Amino acid sequence: MMHVRVAAFAVAIIVNGAFVVFFMASGHATFIAIAINILLVSFGMLAVLMVNYGNFERMIVAQQQTEALSNENLRLANIDSLTGLPNRRAFFKHLSEAFEAATLEGTRLAVGVIDLDGFKPVNDLYGHSSGDRLLMEVANRLTLYFASKEMFLARLGGDEFAFVISNVAPQRDVVAEGNRMCAYMHSPFILPDATIIISGSIGIAVYPDLASSQEELFDRADYALYHGKRQKRGNSTLFTVHHVEEIHRDARIEQTLKQADFPSEMSVVFQPIVDGFQNRTVGFEALARWNSPTLGPVSPAQFIPIAERAGIIGGLTRTLLKKALHAASTWPDQMRLSFNLSAQDLNSPEAVMAVIAIIENSPFDAERLDLEITETAFIHDTRQAKQSVEMLRKIGCGISLDDFGTGYSSLTALHSLPLTKIKIDQSFVNQIQDNPASEKIVRSVLTLGREMGLDAIVEGVETKQELSLITQLGGNFFQGYLFSPPMGETAILRFLQDEEQALGSRLSNG
Repeated sequence: MMHVRVAAFAVAIIVNGAFVVFFMASGHATFIAIAINILLVSFGMLAVLMVNYGNFERMIVAQQQTEALSNENLRLANIDSLTGLPNRRAFFKHLSEAFEAATLEGTRLAVGVIDLDGFKPVNDLYGHSSGDRLLMEVANRLTLYFASKEMFLARLGGDEFAFVISNVAPQRDVVAEGNRMCAYMHSPFILPDATIIISGSIGIAVYPDLASSQEELFDRADYALYHGKRQKRGNSTLFTVHHVEEIHRDARIEQTLKQADFPSEMSVVFQPIVDGFQNRTVGFEALARWNSPTLGPVSPAQFIPIAERAGIIGGLTRTLLKKALHAASTWPDQMRLSFNLSAQDLNSPEAVMAVIAIIENSPFDAERLDLEITETAFIHDTRQAKQSVEMLRKIGCGISLDDFGTGYSSLTALHSLPLTKIKIDQSFVNQIQDNPASEKIVRSVLTLGREMGLDAIVEGVETKQELSLITQLGGNFFQGYLFSPPMGETAILRFLQDEEQALGSRLSNG
C-alpha cells in the first residue's frame, strides 16, 4: 500500500495496534515480546513506506512537470513568438485537419494567403524594431477582424499571414470579404516612430472548386496572391479557371524557353524617347521579342517574368544586350540607348561583371547607355544592388528607375541609389485627363525629379490630350505610341531621317 499512504497507516494502526494492545495486556512475557516485535516491525515498515512514498511522490511530480514542460514546448512550437498567432506549423496542421473534415463532410473550404505591400521600406527607413511592432499591430488588427468570423488565422513568417475558412456556404462571397479585410488593413498604423500606411494583398482558393488536395489548395491561393500583386496590389484575388489556363500556359512557355536558342530566336526592337522641348528623338529603349519555332511570337510580358522565375534571365539579358549594343553602334553619336536589367542581373558580383564585360567589349559608348532597373532589383538585397549599380556608374552608364510610382520602395531608392533618370509608369498616363489622382501623381513625380536633378521620362503617351496635359504639368521627355510603335533595327535610321526632314520643314515654315 505504499502508493496509498493513508490506507497503510490505517491498517498498521488498527490491525497491528490491536495485536500489540492485546499481547501487552496479557502480562505474559512471551506475548509482551511478540507485541514489542510487532511494534518494531510496524515502525520499520512504516519508515520504509514513507521513504518509498516520498520517492513515488517525487516521481509523479517530475512526470507532471515533464508533461507540463512538454505541453508548453508543444504550445510554443506552434505559436509565433512575435505576434502570438499560430505559426506556419500550426497552420498546416489545422489545414490538414480542416481539409480532412471538408472531404468527409462534403463541405467547402477556403484558404487565403495575405502579404503586406510596402513592409520592407518600413524596416529600411525605421529599423527592424519598428517593423516588428508593425507586424504585431497587423496581427492584432487581423485578430480583431477574424474574432467573430470563425476563421483560423496564422502567421506564416516575415510579412505573410494566412487563414482558413471552414464550411464555406456556396453563396458566401469570400472575395468581397477579402477586399474588406484589405481595406481594414489600409488604415494608418500609429507607431512610436511614425505613422505607417501599408496595404495588404490576398490570394484565395476554394476546395473543391479548383483544388483536389490541401497542398494544391494552398499553392493555388499563393498563386492567386502572386497574380494579384502583379495586377493590382491591395486587393483580394480568387483563384479561377483562368489561372489554371495561365499555369499550363506558363509551364509550356517555361519548358520551351529553357530549350530555346536565344541568339537565333530572340531579337530586339526599339521605341523612341522624345524630347518635347526640341521635338526630336534623343534615344531609344530596347524591347525584347521572342519568335519561338514551337509557340510562335510570345509577348515579353509573358516570357520575361517566366525567365526570371526559372533563373534563366541572365542568359537572356546577355543575348539581348549584345544585340541592342550592336544595333545602337550605327546610330548618330548623340543618340542614347535604354536597356532593361533584371533583378538577377544585379544580385551578384558575377552577374553584373558579365554585363559590364559585354558593354566594355562593345563599340557603343557606355556614356550613352541608360540601364533601367525596377524596385525589385533592390528590394531583396539593397546592399548588393547598390554595389552593382555603382559599378555600372563607374564605367559611365546612366541608371533609370523604371515604373516609378507603382512600387513601395521607390522613394527609398532615390536616396540609396545613384540614379540619373526616373520613368513614370504608363498606368498613370492612360486617360490622365479624366483621372485627377493620376494627374496629381504625375505632377508630384515631375516636381520631385526636377528638385533632385533627375530627368523624368513619361511612358505610354498615346494621345495628344495626354501629351498636352503632361506638358502643362512640366513633362519634357516622352515615350509611347503617339510618337512611334517599337521598330526593328533596320527602320531606325530611316525614322531619324524622316524626323529631321519634318523638323527642318517646320522650322523653315516657321
